[in-house]
Amino acid sequence: VQLQASGRGLVQSGGSLRLSCVVSRIMFSHYDIDWYRQAPGRQRELVATITSDFKTNYADSVKGRITISRDNYQDTVYLQMSNLKPEDTADYLCHVIHRGRAFWGQGTLVTVSS
Repeated sequence: VQLQASGRGLVQSGGSLRLSCVVSRIMFSHYDIDWYRQAPGRQRELVATITSDFKTNYADSVKGRITISRDNYQDTVYLQMSNLKPEDTADYLCHVIHRGRAFWGQGTLVTVSS
């Protein structure tokens, strides 16, 4: 299983950014996919999940500002982020569980300046 994230960037507070994660070597459409984030000195936290049947869940801290979506033809999950705040600064990682094992993308850095 491979997860390749992209979309890193530096934005000002209030700005927008879209992250992508291409997942390969699994039957992508059958899997729930998550985005996590980890800020320096903080624990990794779950940001959003999209299920195989397109249901979505979000952390309270990002509701209304972040949208997770998927394209099963492109085997890609997206994280559209808007109204970004400095506290959103973190390394963002996509994640999937396959055959009981967790697989992670390499992380893509989002920096929000105040």
